[in-house]
Amino acid sequence: MIERKTRLYTAVLMPDRTALSMEIALGVAISQYPTGTFLTATADRGKEFACYANLETTHSLHVYFADPYSSWQRGSNENANGMLREFFPKGTDFAQVEDEDLARSLDLMNHRPRKCLGW
Repeated sequence: MIERKTRLYTAVLMPDRTALSMEIALGVAISQYPTGTFLTATADRGKEFACYANLETTHSLHVYFADPYSSWQRGSNENANGMLREFFPKGTDFAQVEDEDLARSLDLMNHRPRKCLGW
């Protein structure tokens, strides 16, 4: 997940791509921030977002869906995912990735100078 204004990127390891795993992962991510920090979320059309109604009621969140094959509607997220691939190349088995490795990668990404943030 990426916050659009500050470009803060957050990721949580999930055991699989089920709706239940997504619901738990999003709950973990949201619980790390003050109430009301997350107001909306834009998701792709993956099966893991089948729990969107529960997410909306549980976390007072509005979930929007990008159109099929329209990755540009989630440009910030796609860009951040590309940066994460610098640390974990395509084909990486995330079951083998430790929480500490992910946290270290996120820290480096979130402290990277960016043009859109005035370097």
